[in-house]
Amino acid sequence: MQFKAVLGNAKHPEYGVANIPFPIPKEQYESTIEMMRALEIGDALERDCRVEEITHGWPILKRLEKVAINIDELDYLAKRLGSFEVGEAAQFQATAVKLGVFDMTDLINLTFCCQQATVITDFSDLNRIGKNHLMDLHGGTMLTSELDKADGRAVALDLILHEEGTVTPYGVVYDNGMKLEQQYDGQYFPAYYYEPCMLAVAMTNRDEPEDTDKITWLYLPMTQTQIERAMLRAGIDTYDDMRLCYDGSEIPDEVDVCLDFEHENIGSLNEMCETIAGLDQGNLIKLAAAVSMAKPECAMQAQHLAEQLDLFDFAPGAHS
Repeated sequence: MQFKAVLGNAKHPEYGVANIPFPIPKEQYESTIEMMRALEIGDALERDCRVEEITHGWPILKRLEKVAINIDELDYLAKRLGSFEVGEAAQFQATAVKLGVFDMTDLINLTFCCQQATVITDFSDLNRIGKNHLMDLHGGTMLTSELDKADGRAVALDLILHEEGTVTPYGVVYDNGMKLEQQYDGQYFPAYYYEPCMLAVAMTNRDEPEDTDKITWLYLPMTQTQIERAMLRAGIDTYDDMRLCYDGSEIPDEVDVCLDFEHENIGSLNEMCETIAGLDQGNLIKLAAAVSMAKPECAMQAQHLAEQLDLFDFAPGAHS
C-alpha cells in the first residue's frame, strides 16, 4: 500500500465516506467499486470522487484533498509511485512543487519524467551529489568505469554555484531542462506492468486504424468489473467492437502459439488466464505437454485442457 484515500460524494456528504487503500488490491477491486456505487460515485471516466483526506505517505498528494478525482486514475498513479525508490520519491515531490502540478493528468505524466531532475536533500557529500547528478543527466544509467572516473565534487560545485535551484520541502531541485510531456492524455493509460500477469493485451476499437495510439492495456487475468470499466474508458461497447493484440505472455509457449487474436474474445482469454494462473509449476509443464498433444485451436479449448489435467498421465522424463 502506498497511501490511503478517504473518498466521498461532494453532492451528498450525508452518504458518508469510504477509506480506500491505493493501489487497490486486486482481490478488493470488485468490493471497492461496489462501495463507490453505494456512495453514487466511482464513474469509469468522470472525476466524481471527492478526496477528503490522504494518509499514510506521499505528502505531496495532500494537494489532492478537497479535490474531485477519478478512482482509476488515482489507482494508476499509486501503481506508478509504487515502483519509486527513495531518490525518485524526492524527485517526484520536489518537481511537482517546482512546476506547480495539481492536476491528476499532470501528476501521472510527471511520474514518467521527474527522474530527469536532480534533487539534493543532503549537502554533506558533494562527491555523491555530483555523481547522482551525472546519473540523472544520463537517464539513470552510466558505465561504472565512467562514473568512477568522474570528479563528483567538481560536478556538484558547478551545479550548485552556476545553476538555479528551487528550494522545496523535499529538497533543492534542478530541473536539468526537463519537460512535462504528455504520456497520459486523460483517457488512455500508458502501458505499465505493475505486477506479473499471464497475458498483456492491447485493446483498440475496430473503428480506429490498426496503428492507432488509442490503446487500452489489459493485464490478464482481470476481474470482470475491471474489464468492463476498461471498455468504458476506451469507448468500446461489445467484445465484437474490439481489436486485440498481445504484447507479453507468461503462459506456456505451447498455449501461446495456439491463440488466434483475430478471432479470440477477451472473455475467453481472461478465463483461460485465470485457470492457468492457478496452476503450479509442475502442472504448467504438464499443460504444455497436453497442449502439444491435443492441439487446441482457441483459448476456450486450452482452458478446458488446463481444467482437466488430471485426465492425463504425464511422464516428463520419457523420450521413447
